[in-house]
Amino acid sequence: MASKVIPWYKRKHGSRVKTDYAYQHSKTVVTQHAERKSSSKSASQVQAQATEAMAEPAYTIPEFRQRAAEETEEYQRVSTNVGKGLAVIQEELSRMRITTKARVDSLNIQREVRDMMAKRPEYLDDIPKMPDFLVALRPHTVWEKTPVKLFCTVQGNPRPIVKWYKGGAPVDPLSAPGKYKIENKYGVHSLIISRCAVSDTAEYSAVATNQHGTATSKATVTVKRASGAGESCHLGLVPHLTEIHPSKLEVTLLDRFKVSFGVEGGSISLVCSMVVIPDLPNVPPIAQWYRDDKLLKAGKLAEMSVGGGAARLTLPHLAKDDEGLYTLRIFTKDGTAEHSAYLFVSDAAPSAAGAPGAPMSVKAYDINSDYVLVAWKPPNTVNEAAISGYFVDRCEAGSDTWVQCNDAPVKVCKYPVHGLKVGRSYHFRVRAVNSAGISRPSRKSDKVTALDDAESQRLQVIKIEGRYDIVIKDDDLEGYVTIPGEPTDVHASEVFKSYVVLSWSPPSPRGRAPLWYVIEKCLAGTGAWQRINTAVKLHSPRYPVFDLQDGQKYQFRVYSVNLYGSSEASAPSEPVEKVDEDGSEVSIGVPSAPGQVIATRNTKSSVFVQWDAPKSPKNLMGYYIDGRVVGAKEWFPCNHKPFKHTRFVVHGLIPGETYAFRVQAVNVFGLSEESQESSPIAVEPALGKGVEYATPSAPFGITMLSCDGASITLAWKSPKHCGGSKVNAYYVDKRNADSLVWKEVNQSAITERTCTVENLTEGTFYEFKVQAGNMAGVGVPSAPSAPMKCEAWTMDEPGPAYDLSFSEVRGHSLVVLWKAPVYTGASAVTGYFVEMAKKGSSEFVTLNEEAVSHRYLQATGLEEGATYVFKVRAVNASGVGKASQLSEPVCAKALPGTKEILASVDEETGDIFLSLEACEICETSKFVWSKNYKPIGDCPRVSVSTKGRTSRLTFTSPDKDDLGRYSVVVTDTDGVSGSHTLTEDALNTMLELSYAIRHPVVPLKHGLNYEILEKGHVRFWLQAVKLSPSVSYRFIVNDKEVTSGEGHKISHDVATGVIQMTVDHFTRANEGTYTVQIHDGKAKTQSSLVLVGDVFKAALKEAEFQRKEHIRKQGPHFSEYLYFTVTEDCTVMLACKVANVKKETTFHWYKEDDEIVPETPPNVMSGACALPIPLFSRKDHGVYKAVLGDDRGKDTSVFDISGQVFDDIINAIAHIAGASASDLVLQCTPEGIRLQCYMSYYTEEMKTVWKHKESKIASSEKMRIGGTAEMAWMQICDPSDKEKGHYSIEISDGVKTHTRTFDLSGQAYTDAYEEYLRLKAAAFAEKNRGRVVGGLPDVVTIMEQKSLSLTCTVWGEPTPEVTWFKNEQEVASTEHTKVTFDGGKFASLVINQVTPDDSGKYSINVRNKYGGEFVEITVSVYRHGEKIPEPKLGQPKTPAATPAATPAATPVPRSPAPPSKTPTPTPSKSHTPAPSVKSPGSTPASTPVPKSPTPVPKSPTPTPKSPTPTPSRGVKSPTPPRFMKSPTPPRK
Repeated sequence: MASKVIPWYKRKHGSRVKTDYAYQHSKTVVTQHAERKSSSKSASQVQAQATEAMAEPAYTIPEFRQRAAEETEEYQRVSTNVGKGLAVIQEELSRMRITTKARVDSLNIQREVRDMMAKRPEYLDDIPKMPDFLVALRPHTVWEKTPVKLFCTVQGNPRPIVKWYKGGAPVDPLSAPGKYKIENKYGVHSLIISRCAVSDTAEYSAVATNQHGTATSKATVTVKRASGAGESCHLGLVPHLTEIHPSKLEVTLLDRFKVSFGVEGGSISLVCSMVVIPDLPNVPPIAQWYRDDKLLKAGKLAEMSVGGGAARLTLPHLAKDDEGLYTLRIFTKDGTAEHSAYLFVSDAAPSAAGAPGAPMSVKAYDINSDYVLVAWKPPNTVNEAAISGYFVDRCEAGSDTWVQCNDAPVKVCKYPVHGLKVGRSYHFRVRAVNSAGISRPSRKSDKVTALDDAESQRLQVIKIEGRYDIVIKDDDLEGYVTIPGEPTDVHASEVFKSYVVLSWSPPSPRGRAPLWYVIEKCLAGTGAWQRINTAVKLHSPRYPVFDLQDGQKYQFRVYSVNLYGSSEASAPSEPVEKVDEDGSEVSIGVPSAPGQVIATRNTKSSVFVQWDAPKSPKNLMGYYIDGRVVGAKEWFPCNHKPFKHTRFVVHGLIPGETYAFRVQAVNVFGLSEESQESSPIAVEPALGKGVEYATPSAPFGITMLSCDGASITLAWKSPKHCGGSKVNAYYVDKRNADSLVWKEVNQSAITERTCTVENLTEGTFYEFKVQAGNMAGVGVPSAPSAPMKCEAWTMDEPGPAYDLSFSEVRGHSLVVLWKAPVYTGASAVTGYFVEMAKKGSSEFVTLNEEAVSHRYLQATGLEEGATYVFKVRAVNASGVGKASQLSEPVCAKALPGTKEILASVDEETGDIFLSLEACEICETSKFVWSKNYKPIGDCPRVSVSTKGRTSRLTFTSPDKDDLGRYSVVVTDTDGVSGSHTLTEDALNTMLELSYAIRHPVVPLKHGLNYEILEKGHVRFWLQAVKLSPSVSYRFIVNDKEVTSGEGHKISHDVATGVIQMTVDHFTRANEGTYTVQIHDGKAKTQSSLVLVGDVFKAALKEAEFQRKEHIRKQGPHFSEYLYFTVTEDCTVMLACKVANVKKETTFHWYKEDDEIVPETPPNVMSGACALPIPLFSRKDHGVYKAVLGDDRGKDTSVFDISGQVFDDIINAIAHIAGASASDLVLQCTPEGIRLQCYMSYYTEEMKTVWKHKESKIASSEKMRIGGTAEMAWMQICDPSDKEKGHYSIEISDGVKTHTRTFDLSGQAYTDAYEEYLRLKAAAFAEKNRGRVVGGLPDVVTIMEQKSLSLTCTVWGEPTPEVTWFKNEQEVASTEHTKVTFDGGKFASLVINQVTPDDSGKYSINVRNKYGGEFVEITVSVYRHGEKIPEPKLGQPKTPAATPAATPAATPVPRSPAPPSKTPTPTPSKSHTPAPSVKSPGSTPASTPVPKSPTPVPKSPTPTPKSPTPTPSRGVKSPTPPRFMKSPTPPRK
């Protein structure tokens, strides 16, 4: 009922109506305080008061207006009319006044509401709030080259900061100017992407952050390309079929995710492909993912997608919390399609060796303003030390700083965290501690906000005209309360050994002032109260107490306190005592150990483990299962998260290995003691080898056998495929027909194919499904049964028979078998009637006129190829009962190749047997024999053996008791079966035959044969299956018995059954027929060997060879003849091994009879010798021979390196060289572009192919192919655009081709071509530049008054310019100094009558447009009579020039040298050209120059030949070299 509101101007108290739109108060609370009710008035009372207040007194005629009688009558008539009019006016005026006042009240209330709403932002500013998206991002699909705008609206306090991300990476507008634009206008955040490209297709997210947390909104942008632009999908052409709902689709699951294994910190995806009909891109099917039957929601820890023919669940940040059974449920047209598989998540590497694994499932409960209770699950400890406690950490949302909450480890899996700040959001995590260290932290908990839950209970909401919500706090209703009331209901909500948590209810009234609490304690019954939270202000009605003494009982009381004072103390709590860890109560302490553990085989890599629940469960969380390899000491965890059920499939085991298992129970106090180990079990796919499916197929044909109103008895048919072993367990699940959730009916296995399901609700419809199990494990579940109504059966007739099956199906007959009904009715069942009808017909025919007492019947007279169905009715004294469930249709047609049971006698053993050869069989099939249609089982009178398709039933001691009808059924087939009736006459006939057979001969494994032994001896032998110690035998050769003596050794071995004769000297006289006659008890046999003709000659040749080999090995010999190997550096080694050598034994190598003396002499004592052949090529063709000898003899080994052997060596070299080949390297030369491939060794004999654009390159003037020992190369001479493209070299070793490639196109070709042109120009310039060819000395010593002629030959194309310098000053031609240049070839400087002033450093600059050369000569002039100056250091003395000899001085020749990199100072004249920079491509060392006819010291370049003979010159002058390019360009 809605509360009534008194207008603000009529309230007696000064309380004000407040509006509160705080986001955290999502629930509407409408309450009314009692005091408020007493002062409220109804709307009718208010209206009545207003009417009374506004009413006026009735009109009274004054005395002076008294009238006469006739006047009075007239006056009254007039006044009556006037009075009526006034009354109407008065009523209208009163109504208008009431309406006006009501309107004023309404306007006042509206103004009050507007004023309160205007203060709403100020009120909200005081409330901390994490970010929240009011308008989230939405996905967009746009065309290429069009813009798109993503926008969202977010709120929070303080105002959040929004950042944009693309595919998890921040969006940076500066990285692509003009591409992105980020805006924030009026609280709307937007991201604008201009001219979208296909690469902009991604998931975009907006992340809002403030100090209280983070919120994220995501959306996908899909950019489509227009038709003809490479996009097959046309946007906008797919119709939006809104009328098709996803649940109307037909979905078929195809490839399903299997059992998976992950590690903490990793990621994993579970994918299930499917076929959807119709497959509409805008209507994907509805898919739900479950973990342990709990629906998962998409988020950061679980990413889900459906589409493209697959459903995908990605777990990007694995933790042990993610372990469990994952189920995908797809909603289809016919219901749901489901698939489940287990995901195991193991511990990551520990932070310290021996440290425990991380805890898991951290959650927060009982959240208050400064208190929260954190709980978690303990990790499994297998080989690690026991866990001694846990540390709990907290972190504020949006921060990465973790703070430890407890100083000492807490021993239970719960911890109360206090000291939180109101309004702040927190995450929690837990770390486990043991003696080895601290574990990795658990996954952090979900975010929780510290808020006082009591605040929301102190609010009430009132609706005004359906337009506004007015939120009223209890503070407004309590009046002006100052001192709060006392708390109530003080009690202990958590009691552990480490701590006790106190809880209480807040006071009422509490007042408006901030409230906190004070707690006191005392020993129970003493009354000595002591405050315990002196340093902490408690704002929440929870508080953990840690410092209580063991064995003492305490009482607690609480005070409410605010700034006005303290309340009275609450009532004391009941006495509280800490409970020991082991627990004095049933619910305290670790649980007891689980019971018996049984392990059975499941698949080729898994085992099915079952156990009994502990006797003292104590609030179980689940179980941990451990395993170990039998014989090993270390245990390993099978699961890493507590498992709730008592059966578990352990996956990931090694096939064929034997394991044992144990189980521990888990609760909040930790792990129980280990259970006893299970019996060892081998992990195999099935009982037989090679079985792919070890578990049975699904049962089928679920039917109701009985119902009593509270339970239903079910039956079902056994699986068509048993999986390789007998089905010995069934598990039944049930569900309400209106529900989708299945529940287990039985935890322990059911051995029979019937089950009574208890605790059902009468009148309710149920569905059931069944799983079969065998020694290999539990198979797939059956299809759900038809809905069955739980309604009690009360009829007198019997219930239906069940489990109808068929045997011996032939063209005209078959045998029907069934089981007796469970519900017998009012009396016992006396017989059965069998009814038959053709498939599709409702006309059933009863096959037997009289009821049969046994439970099988042969139906005859069938139409071959027709299909029939059968049903069976049981009979008792009350009549014929309900018909059984209709059988499966069966076709009256024998399987192709069907054979009947054969009765015979074993020809070797004389055993009498029945056998059936199955016309079809599979790896898991079994032969089940029956007598009179009752399974034989383990019977001592018969034994069953199976080999391939044939099974044999052998009678151990056949007699009349074995007479009867025998049948056999082959499981896991389409009904292969047969029967045979064993009669007395047939048995007697077979007994006689058995007696005749049981006189066996000596069976032989191998007849008489021979072999050649060492030394040329020949061994004749045979092997019997079995020999007794009393065996006798004779060897007969050419009709003559041979006895053991000289030249013959005869013996036998009973254990192996071998009889042998050794002939020491095998010659031509030994040709003939060899026979062995054997007698062993009553059995006998003989075996012969004819050794004549070519067979004898081959044996004699082999014997002589072995004899010679024996003689050869008496001296030094080769134990292994010559063979070759190739080392890593491609050296070919001819190797051999020798034996029976001594120090005096010699070893020699030969090639074509020429001895080879290796650098390292062979060491025969090492047992091996080798001859290295480096740089192997065709020159190494030939016949190699190794000769070994000493005084005892010699041995020779020959190795012919030619033909195929040569090719094999080249291929072996190519194998190593090809593997070592580097990538192709580009090298430019003046002649073209060269591609080089470096390798450990290269020879032209290797099969090497160069290709250009997949076309083979042949060596030519354009494409030159060659190589060195270190590399292979291919040069493109004078390249052009035609030579662009992809180049490769293929090195083949006969088995594998090693390929290296290079893409000579684009920028690579452009750079290479430019470098080639530069080198070509530089080479041309170097070839044609100006230079001094020869003729100038380094140093000249001349006497004054003589004439000095410095003449040289210069060359250049075009003809160079020549300039002479003295001391860096240009020399002009005068009469004293004459400069000539003849024919563009000979340059001369002649100084007539030299003087000492002519001494100095002379130089010549020869230059043309391609460059030049600058050569210096030192001239020394001495006076007549002076001692000739000593030559400079390093030069021989040079005689001075004499006039008689020549007018010129004698120069000292100099050796040409490479150009100097140090520039020579240029002349200081103004007309001297400016210096030029030397081309980096110049390679003076490559310039060919003539050689000098005189010996000179070595130079980096060849010495040029002088055009004219010159005297021998001394040591090179220290002046700059002659072949130095001029630093100045040629003069114009």
